[in-house]
Amino acid sequence: MITIIKNGEVYAPEPLGIKSVLIVDGKIAKIGEIDESLYQKLDLPVEVIDASGDVVVPGFIDPHVHLIGGGGEGGFATRTPELQLTDLTTAGITTVVGLLGTDGTTRHMTSLLAKARGLEEEGVTTYIYTGNYHVPTPTITGSVKDDVILIDKVIGAAEIAISDSRGAQPSLHELAKLVAEARIGGLLSKKAGVTHFHTGPGKEKLGLLHQLLEKFEIPPIQLYATHITRSQELVDDAIALANKGSYVDITCSKSTPEWIAYFKKHGGDLSHLTLSSDGNGSLPVFDDKGQFIGLGVASPYTLFEQAMETVRTQDLRLEEVLPLITSNTATVLKLTSKGRLAENYDADVVVMQKGTYALRHVYAKGKRMVEEGLAVVKGTFEK
Repeated sequence: MITIIKNGEVYAPEPLGIKSVLIVDGKIAKIGEIDESLYQKLDLPVEVIDASGDVVVPGFIDPHVHLIGGGGEGGFATRTPELQLTDLTTAGITTVVGLLGTDGTTRHMTSLLAKARGLEEEGVTTYIYTGNYHVPTPTITGSVKDDVILIDKVIGAAEIAISDSRGAQPSLHELAKLVAEARIGGLLSKKAGVTHFHTGPGKEKLGLLHQLLEKFEIPPIQLYATHITRSQELVDDAIALANKGSYVDITCSKSTPEWIAYFKKHGGDLSHLTLSSDGNGSLPVFDDKGQFIGLGVASPYTLFEQAMETVRTQDLRLEEVLPLITSNTATVLKLTSKGRLAENYDADVVVMQKGTYALRHVYAKGKRMVEEGLAVVKGTFEK
C-alpha cells in the first residue's frame, strides 16, 4: 500500500509548511512535492488523503502507561483494568511504554511483556520498563541489566518510587546500583537504559536524584522523573534537575497547560520535558493521615487533550508543545525511528484539523488506525 497525505501543514515537529507526505511499506519515503499520478500509474493500491486545512504531525509517544492496569491501593476490587488498542489510537498514540506500579506481586513482568507484544501485533509500537515501585525491583531474568540486554522490548527500569510512603524507602546506594545496572544494560544493547522514577508528594522531592548526580558517576540523561507537578516546589526542583541534563515528565491533568507555561517561564529546559498520561493507572486519593479515601482511573486520551489545550490557552506555539509528546520522548528513550516526520522514519502520523486540533486520521507504521475520528482497526476482543 502506498499512501499520500497531501497539502497538509506539516510539523515534523518543527514547522515545514504546506507539503505532502509519501508513505511506502510502513515508512515515510518522502516529504515535499509529490506527483500522485506517477504512483497511480504503477498499478498498485494508492490511498490519497487530502489534508488541505489540516496539520500533519508525528504520532504521539506515551512513555508511561499501565498496559495491564494498575492500582489496588484500596484493596483487590480497586485494581484497574487492562488497556485496549483503541484507547491509544483514538488519542493519536502510536508508540507506548508500559510499566508496573505499586503492585509487583499480583501483577507480573511476564504479563506486561505479553500485553505489549499483543498490542504490537494489533498495530502500535510498544516497549516496557522492567521493575515496579520497589527496590530490589521485580524483573524477568533476575537482573535489571539482563532484562535490558536480553529482552527486546525492555528499554529501562521503572517506575521506581521515591518521596512516597508507598515506596520501599531505598537508600541512595541502592538507587545508584539500580540506575547503573539499567545504564550498563542500555550500553550493551544500544537502548536508553534509563531509570524512570515515580515521584511522590513527600518532603524530599527529587533530592535523591540530585544526590545521585552529585555523588556517583551517573550521566544525568539516565534519570527520568515523572509526576513532577504535585506542587510548585516540586516543579521548581524538576526545573533544576532538567537544567542539569536529566529529563522530567508531567503526568497530564487539567492543570497541565498552566504547569507547562510555568516550567518555561521559570527557566525550565523545554527540550528536557515530556508529557505522559499514566493511562489505566489508578488515581488514588489519600487524606492527610495517609488513609485511602477514593479512586479514579487515568485515560490515555489526556495526553492529546492536554497538549492541545496548552496550545489553545497558553502562550506556547504548536511547535513548542509537540516535542513534549513526540521528539523529546523519542530522544530520552532512544527511539531512533520515532517522534519525527522524516524520510526513513516509521510512518506514525496524525492528521488534525487546524485550529480545533480535532483528530481526523491516525496512522501507525503506515496503517490507518483512525479515520475521521473513528477507530477503523480494533483490538482482538474489542467490539
